[in-house]
Amino acid sequence: MIATYEQRLDADPKWALREGSMHFEERSAVHDTLRRITSRLTELAIPHAVVGGMAMFFHGFRRFTEDVDILVTRAGLEEIHRRLEGLGYVPPFQGSKNLRDAESGVKIEFLVTGEYPGDGKPKPVAFPDPTTVAIEMDGVAVVGLPTLLELKLTSGMTGPGRLRDLGDVEQLISHLKLPRDFATKLNPYVRSKYEELWDGVQRATAPG
Repeated sequence: MIATYEQRLDADPKWALREGSMHFEERSAVHDTLRRITSRLTELAIPHAVVGGMAMFFHGFRRFTEDVDILVTRAGLEEIHRRLEGLGYVPPFQGSKNLRDAESGVKIEFLVTGEYPGDGKPKPVAFPDPTTVAIEMDGVAVVGLPTLLELKLTSGMTGPGRLRDLGDVEQLISHLKLPRDFATKLNPYVRSKYEELWDGVQRATAPG
């Protein structure tokens, strides 16, 4: 049985600190896992795009994360399991749509086109086809910033226990100095929440 990355972090605080430091130098197990899986997906011609915390990293806001999130189509997910399961990658449990890197123990979570962020219920924002939203950043297919914000906002607005996603949007607004009218690039479903968070960031950072 593979020792999961999370278990290793919890079991050895000194190792966890080293991993955290290496993460910001792009040399952690999570970075290695991301490079391996995206390279394999590219070799197999499976459309994909990095999302979540690692997409934030590529867009310029660096925070530690314990897993790799990748957007794929339903057909792509089936191909991934057919071509990779048991060959360096194992499902966390029988029937899981996700995989773990057998070398690093890092979880790879797949988000599927047509499904819904947050509570999983139908809403105006769904996970898109990666071919329509992916941009290349440092040789890796990553969702563009508007898509990343839309997914984070939708998840934070509707997902139980997903308030961190709204915090991530605040961090992106602050760190990237995004303008208030960036909201016009977003789905109308999340525009007012973006503007609310933007206003909050300005109040929090105003002098005096």
